[in-house]
Amino acid sequence: MRIWLGLSLVAFAAFGCFPSTGQAQMIVAHRGASFVAPENTLASFQEAWQQDADVVEGDFYLTKDGAIVCIHDKNTERTSGGTAKLKIEDSTLEELRAIDVGTWKAPKYAGQKIPTLEEVLATIPENGKIFIEIKSGPEIVEPLQAALKKANLKDEQVIFICFNEEVVSQCREKMPQHKASWLTSYKQNKLSGKWSPSLESVVKTLKKTGATGLGTQANDTVVTPEFVKAIRDAGIECHVWTVNDPQQAQRYAELGFDSITTDKPAEIRAAVTSENK
Repeated sequence: MRIWLGLSLVAFAAFGCFPSTGQAQMIVAHRGASFVAPENTLASFQEAWQQDADVVEGDFYLTKDGAIVCIHDKNTERTSGGTAKLKIEDSTLEELRAIDVGTWKAPKYAGQKIPTLEEVLATIPENGKIFIEIKSGPEIVEPLQAALKKANLKDEQVIFICFNEEVVSQCREKMPQHKASWLTSYKQNKLSGKWSPSLESVVKTLKKTGATGLGTQANDTVVTPEFVKAIRDAGIECHVWTVNDPQQAQRYAELGFDSITTDKPAEIRAAVTSENK
């Protein structure tokens, strides 16, 4: 597989179509440095900065009382270690903040709480960025806009990412000063062997939403040099999630991706830095 990939990349470059690999990929800490610390907690984000991440990625929901909180799942069952099962959109900030979301990872993280968007933004250093993955629907866009106006961050430090096409469209319409990536994974038809969405469909969606970037699942079968060229030709950035294998990270570095999202920022940075030397 590695031999075929190398030949494919060389052939692609020979036609003058290969994106520059001299650039350094941004290393994005997935839910913070979540391999080490409990995901989407302040401890995880602080660990990510200590591991020299360029960007932190967090998941955000709108609560019943209009707060924006950082948690991946629709409810608290998994990250509370089964001690509480509150649905985020039906709960208040006070109710959610009463839950310990650190102990499930390790005893030393006992007492970690579900952070607010404002608390997460406050961890971002002057040269850092955040990928805000929006888990709620369009109803979160205006509260998000209001929260960001109060934050002491430059426009380029905040990037939205979302699977929901309407949310991406609204973010681009109401907050055009911020980049926004549309996210997609892929499913294979067992009978035909074809993957969906197709490349044509992906490009169409990116153009329709006004997205500045594609956040693609790290599916090595789908994401070929030809796939990347088509996205680049559409004027769209290329971002990939979630890559924890050093060799796979090197593959996406070779493909010239703008960012690589990982649970292990220090390890993947070392792999990509080695590849770019």
